[in-house]
Amino acid sequence: MNNDKTVALIQQAIGSAAQGDIGTAARALETLGQNSDNNRMYGVCCAIATAGTHTLRLLYGSQAPTAENGAMWATTELTPGAFAADPAEAFAMRFLVAYSNGDTDTCMALFETALRAGGEQYVASVCALLTAVARLVRLALDEKAAGRLPS
Repeated sequence: MNNDKTVALIQQAIGSAAQGDIGTAARALETLGQNSDNNRMYGVCCAIATAGTHTLRLLYGSQAPTAENGAMWATTELTPGAFAADPAEAFAMRFLVAYSNGDTDTCMALFETALRAGGEQYVASVCALLTAVARLVRLALDEKAAGRLPS
C-alpha cells in the first residue's frame, strides 16, 4: 500500500469514527492493518495521534501545555485500577499523551508492548486509539459549532 492510500484510509477512519460511522471506520482500519507491516502500523498510530494532538491544541487554545510554558500533557486514572482493567484504553491514553508530549521513545515502547500482546489485544489497542481521537474530534466539532473553541 502506498503512502497516499495509507493517508486516505487514516483520514477516512478518523472522520468516519468522529461522525459515528463505525462500520466505515472499522473497514478503513481493517484495510490498513491487513496491508501494513508493523512499521507502517506504528506510523498509522502516530498519524492518528497527530490528529489527536492537533485536536487537543484546538480544544485548549493558548492554555494547551507546551515546552515553552513548561507544561506537559498528562493522564490519570479516575478510578484506581481502571487502566489495568482495560489495557487497550490504557494504551490509547498513554500513547496519545506521550505522542502529544513528543515522547517518541514511550510511544515506541507502548506500541511494541501492544504488538507483543498480540491478536485481539493489539487490535483492541489500535481501535481504542482511533476511538479516543475520534471522540476528541467530535468534541472539537461540537465546540466549534457552538462557538466555544478557545483562541
